[in-house]
Amino acid sequence: MPEVRHSACALDCPDACGLLINVEGGTGSRLRGNPDHPVTRGFLCGKVARYLEREYSPERLLYPSKRTGAKGEGSFERISWGEALDTIAVRLKGVAARYGPEAILPYSYAGTMGYLQGSSMDRRFFHRLGASRLDRTICSAAGAAGMTQALGWRYGTEPEQFRDSKLILAWGANILGTNVHLWPFILEARRKGARFYVIDPVLNRTGRLADKHFPVHPGSDLALALGLMHVIIGEGLHDSDYINRYTTGFEKLRERVRHYPPERVAALTGLAAAEIVQLAREYAATRPAVIRLNYGVQRTDRGASAVQAIALLPALTGSWREPGGGLQLSTSHAFHVNRTGLQMAELQQKALGREARLINMSELGRALTQIDGPPVKALVVYDSNPAAIAPNQNAVHRGLRREDLFTVVLEQFQTDTADYADVVLPATTFLEHTDLYFAYGHYYMQLARPVLPRPGEVKSNVEIFRLLAERMGFEDACFVESEDEMIRTLLGSGHPFLEGITLERLEREHFVRLNLPRPFLPFASGGFGTPSGRCDLDHDNLEYTPPAESRFGDAELRRRYPLELVPAKNDDSLNSTFGHRPDTDWQTSWLEMSAADAEAREIRDGDQVRVFNDRGSCVLRARLAGTVQAGVVRAPSTRWPKKSPARKGVNVLTSERLTDMGGGPTFFACLVQVERAGD
Repeated sequence: MPEVRHSACALDCPDACGLLINVEGGTGSRLRGNPDHPVTRGFLCGKVARYLEREYSPERLLYPSKRTGAKGEGSFERISWGEALDTIAVRLKGVAARYGPEAILPYSYAGTMGYLQGSSMDRRFFHRLGASRLDRTICSAAGAAGMTQALGWRYGTEPEQFRDSKLILAWGANILGTNVHLWPFILEARRKGARFYVIDPVLNRTGRLADKHFPVHPGSDLALALGLMHVIIGEGLHDSDYINRYTTGFEKLRERVRHYPPERVAALTGLAAAEIVQLAREYAATRPAVIRLNYGVQRTDRGASAVQAIALLPALTGSWREPGGGLQLSTSHAFHVNRTGLQMAELQQKALGREARLINMSELGRALTQIDGPPVKALVVYDSNPAAIAPNQNAVHRGLRREDLFTVVLEQFQTDTADYADVVLPATTFLEHTDLYFAYGHYYMQLARPVLPRPGEVKSNVEIFRLLAERMGFEDACFVESEDEMIRTLLGSGHPFLEGITLERLEREHFVRLNLPRPFLPFASGGFGTPSGRCDLDHDNLEYTPPAESRFGDAELRRRYPLELVPAKNDDSLNSTFGHRPDTDWQTSWLEMSAADAEAREIRDGDQVRVFNDRGSCVLRARLAGTVQAGVVRAPSTRWPKKSPARKGVNVLTSERLTDMGGGPTFFACLVQVERAGD
């Protein structure tokens, strides 16, 4: 009989699934969702259900290696850990001595959502070194800024409450592709008569199953939110009692949204004015109503303000009062752990006597090619694949090709970024190390221990940075702390939400709900995390202007590049994580077009097409699947560039222009042209 062991999924997804794995003779034979987990409920997404293929892939990196050919070629030879660590330490010391430690840049994001492997010993190491700090904006920073502006706390409706909703709006949220464990709760609600609507420029899998799909123009979500407010307030559908008790700025908002009547908003969004009116009335009158907002909304010029405006809607209608009402973007802010004690930013004082400079990860191309101040001379990449996922890919690749840039990559597979490295270090998977996990789609903390033996000579991020600290001569006691000591530090914040959650309890129970009431209604009686404790309904940024790269943006740019590109997430991959899979590569090799746009360019279904703008071009295959309206094209992302023609992925087209708040990338505000490229 196989032994059944507990784990948790570490991938960048709101579901943070509890896992069970069958282990026979030290080998994992079956991976499945934990049926006892209140959210996972016994099933997995198609991505992780096949994770053992990744675990045991013959392409897995198992030993340290050094580059033997040109950067980007992918030619490497095996070396020992001793040689790898000594090489890195010597080069980092040399860069720091000649250019200053801020010439060293760490680059990481959410390749793992674990506290330890994602942001513990690594942060201590770079703080102690005095390296440049990385502003980790690539995914959620703009949305977080918008939510914080609106509510103060980034709390949200717990997924279990969606079963009690009567109206569910999926706004920029492809739930079946990126949040599948919410779907059973939505089905429960629909069986009881709830209506389910999707607001999205793309008719994705979720939209196909909705009661109604609202195909808004890319980047017009702020206009729609203001238009809904116009109707709700203008027709007296708002909750005056809730507004009087728990909000400020209502009269100013009333005046502001007077300028967004349905007719004007219809022109900006592409929806019919009658649809906008009906949606506003239904949302305000249906109790309870809930919004599942996701991060696609924030990836445009005014994306943070769009999130902010949408997050204000439940305060206007008072739906925060009711189980099954409110809104969910993220629940992560409720995990009030002691990140300060874990990351130890005070170590910068020992290295620099001040805080190190901050470099925005969404501007990596600029940072590697033309940044002011100390040039970036060393780059250490882990938990990310910037050669594929960062915007302005041509600039990123030019920077990575620099012979004077020393690059280290911690990886499980030979990604595009690893091809540019000078030294590659093999990293563990989440089934092979200890970590503590939060969630951004529910309220359960999880502990996972190693459940499988490590192949080859792979090491965890914690171990690698601990060894590098030793090689660098860092004698601070924090660099020899164990994983369990760091977990105890995290849990020791003293916040009431963590009361009663200990390492020992997590060891026994594997997942533990935060110390929250049932049901958790975060703003039923106010309690907003703003200075006043109230929800401020009006801010000057709540005015809509179209993205620069959009149908109503720069007219000259639109003349040359008339199509709005939406590089939305691919359902069966996770950013570039599964790009080594042939089926994932196939899924991300397409450009979805409307029949009208294809016909105008003499493009047929399946034709090879060139997609281009001033920043670059890539080659994809046209698909006329009825998923986008005229003027919009969609490229499921993100394909590994080296698997693409001319080694160019879709991010050669996206810009380093940033969002209005949070400094996030504007991936979904991108104008292109398409032409037939032949076979």
